[in-house]
Amino acid sequence: MTLVAGVDSSTQSCKVLIVDADTGRLVREGRAAHPDGTSVPPEAWWRALAEAIDAAGGLADVDAIAIGGQQHGMVALDAEGRVIRDALLWNDTRSAAAAAELIAEVGAEEYARRTGVVPVASFTATKLRWLRDAEPDNAARVAAVALPHDWLTWRLRGYGPEGESPLGPVLDEFVTDRSDASGTAYFSGATGEYDFELFERALGRPARVAQPGRAAVLPADGALPADGAPPVEDATSTEAYHFSGIVLPRVLAPAESVPVDASFPENWAPRPGTRVAAGAGDNAAAALGLDAREGDVVVSIGTSGTVFAVSPEPVADPSGAVAGFADASGAFLPLVATLNAARVLEAVARLLGVDHDELAELALAAEPGAGGVVLQPYFEGERTPNLPDATASLFGLTLASTTRENLARAAVEGMLCGLADGLDAVTRLGVPAASIRLVGGAARSRAVGAVAAQVFGLPVVIPEPGEYVARGAAVQAAWALTGARPAWPIDTWAELPADPQPVIREQYAARAVTGR
Repeated sequence: MTLVAGVDSSTQSCKVLIVDADTGRLVREGRAAHPDGTSVPPEAWWRALAEAIDAAGGLADVDAIAIGGQQHGMVALDAEGRVIRDALLWNDTRSAAAAAELIAEVGAEEYARRTGVVPVASFTATKLRWLRDAEPDNAARVAAVALPHDWLTWRLRGYGPEGESPLGPVLDEFVTDRSDASGTAYFSGATGEYDFELFERALGRPARVAQPGRAAVLPADGALPADGAPPVEDATSTEAYHFSGIVLPRVLAPAESVPVDASFPENWAPRPGTRVAAGAGDNAAAALGLDAREGDVVVSIGTSGTVFAVSPEPVADPSGAVAGFADASGAFLPLVATLNAARVLEAVARLLGVDHDELAELALAAEPGAGGVVLQPYFEGERTPNLPDATASLFGLTLASTTRENLARAAVEGMLCGLADGLDAVTRLGVPAASIRLVGGAARSRAVGAVAAQVFGLPVVIPEPGEYVARGAAVQAAWALTGARPAWPIDTWAELPADPQPVIREQYAARAVTGR
């Protein structure tokens, strides 16, 4: 049996799945927690990865591995391969003003045209601008910039700070994939290339792509040249030269891999020669794990909500509502995020004094449209549409319509209508939508599945709960090992036929339009 491993290094934890490369059958697994916070030392991720791999029985018998990870986080390293400051994660909003500055300088339409996205505080470029302005001494030390999964891939191959890794700080061995790179706001998924002008605009210093086989060498006095980057020497010759800029990871193709180049002393570690695939951003890895193809839409309902679809063509939305990300298969993954998702149901269940199952029973006892009751679910403001100061509102209450059943149903309908508005934003850009894959904590609610088939008007498939980011990374590892994308079977919890009920969205659109 050939084994491959997939990793999900998320904001909260690290999960490792070791699976049969031929069938996708889970063989063993492990996990470890990450620290809380929006600014985290990457070394904590490395310790958690080691702990999770060890809990999964180690990698000695694994032939390939890939890492899926939280997107957008800024990992800045100096010439000695040391992390300069705690990584700023996707949910760190201190760079909101920097995002506005970059848009004012470049223009939203131009950003969308060149990168497929319009900067928001989540994206890496805005964090680099914040670093430039808020911590100029740290910014001057930057020799490489990586994303969380890039840094973990680098460490897993044996690279890292001198004295803390078998091979030391070879910055030119950094690699990434197109899906994660497309969330930086200085990479074009459409062309597959970095936009170096946008990177330099963000940090104020030029960049270049990592060149394998070249090694950084500090001068005897330890001083850096004026551009802040170290001298280097060609690993195959004695000729020395200077970096032309800060190192950005080389972008691997979907089926491409690089080897583990080191021998580790730890028992959990991979053996030398183990293939390490490109890895991916978390949403792109989830799409692989769900085997999403063209026409498939993934709707994830957790603390926040996401809607993303596999598209054969790149998209660009100057409004910024749709992020035109690349995916991990060679296609594209336009995505919309909403702030209000499962917590809408939690709030109304708490108001009604019921648990989630009871809320679902109440909702299913009401008719589609909830007797005219509409919940605009902007409890925490909203990102899509961009209404950060909005609040939630109930409309259409009469003596007859104010029932527990209608309130429960209005909560489910309002949450799903917000996500359906996100899907509309995606399909308006020409992205096909033929079916819904419903995942996340709220997907197991009987009411959510049934009402989703009515609100989206498309067939709904609800997979069994699973670690789909880690599974997608394992798909990528198997793809890199065999040269063919596997199509492993996915266990299904429920399938519901399309049951369009236009009244739900019509009354939502008529009532919930102001955000006030």
